[in-house]
Amino acid sequence: MNKIIQGDALQILRQMPNSEFGGIITDPPYSSGGLHIGYRQKSTATKYTENKSNNIFPNFAGDAKDQRSWTNWTAEWLRECLRVSKQGAIICIFIDWRQLPSLTDALQWADWTWRGVLVWDKINCRPQKGRFKQQAEFIVWGSKGNLPTNRNAPCLNGIFNYSMAVSAKRVHQVEKPLKLMRELIKIVEPNEKILDPFCGSGTTLLAAQLENYQAVGIEVSEEYTEIARQRLNSNIEI
Repeated sequence: MNKIIQGDALQILRQMPNSEFGGIITDPPYSSGGLHIGYRQKSTATKYTENKSNNIFPNFAGDAKDQRSWTNWTAEWLRECLRVSKQGAIICIFIDWRQLPSLTDALQWADWTWRGVLVWDKINCRPQKGRFKQQAEFIVWGSKGNLPTNRNAPCLNGIFNYSMAVSAKRVHQVEKPLKLMRELIKIVEPNEKILDPFCGSGTTLLAAQLENYQAVGIEVSEEYTEIARQRLNSNIEI
């Protein structure tokens, strides 16, 4: 079974050995909910869930930074991820449109090679008259140095079309679809180990387990750590 470590990602990363992982796949806190600092500092349930008054999911930490602090913090954990990754390792990081420029800056400051931006088309979203639909999030991807042309990995699509997890099955406020994660991790070579430093409810780790990858997750929340462990133990595809 894949492993989850409960604690602060940056502190745990600093304790890990060099050159252990062949892939970093993660969905960190975006710190982008709301246009003003007052709203950004509200609970994640208030910012990200439709049923704000009766939210059933635990809140998650690390989502109240301003853009400058978030960018500096992101560059710091990305540099630690670089150190614990093998040469040629792949990195994929989820983000929204507000923080996309900051993330690509931070990735390069940390000395990763930035290789592009993928699109996650969520398909369904709340329409607003006179505007474009906000139906996409993004995945910034790159590598530690050069990528050999003979990598044992497929050519994946640059656009992923998967609806958000339905409320009846969701166990996290901003949970990514399991089918999406099972597809995305295939960019990592089969015999390599995957790290998710912000594993939340464990979707990346469960996807890795179902696709026969080894994976390690880090999660600061005790509640989500327990949820993730239960999902891995049961091996249930939710």
